[in-house]
Amino acid sequence: MSDENKDLGSEAKDALDNAKKKASDFSDDAKEKASDFANKAEEAAKDFKDNVKETFDSNKADNGKTVAIIAHITFIGTIVAFFMNNGNKTELGSYYVRQLIGIYIMFFLLSFVPLVGCFTWVLALVLIVMSVINAANEKMVPTPLVGEYFQDWFKGV
Repeated sequence: MSDENKDLGSEAKDALDNAKKKASDFSDDAKEKASDFANKAEEAAKDFKDNVKETFDSNKADNGKTVAIIAHITFIGTIVAFFMNNGNKTELGSYYVRQLIGIYIMFFLLSFVPLVGCFTWVLALVLIVMSVINAANEKMVPTPLVGEYFQDWFKGV
């Protein structure tokens, strides 16, 4: 072989060795980054799992605020809150389930009265907004004029 071919062969070998070294370094770096990412993802998943357990712990004392708030989300929310409250009766939850059942029944019936029916749902919305504010503040404030009746009529709830 000529000297020129030997030099080219030597350069090719050096370039190949250099490429192998860079590929190996890149591979090691990628493995390290993937391992770090996997560890962080595993830690985040563990934290999320712990948060979910804490939030939805069935042994955790609940003051009924969740049920009270859900009861205000349309009539279907009241039905869902009714069943949720049956699983874990709380004073606050029961109070607002009774209030909302009364509000929805009263305003459904009043909506059939001529002239009054036009304004019935606006008044219902105002009373529901007032009620949800009190529920969020964990205060048991009755619906004006009829709230005490609702508590008496629906005391089985």
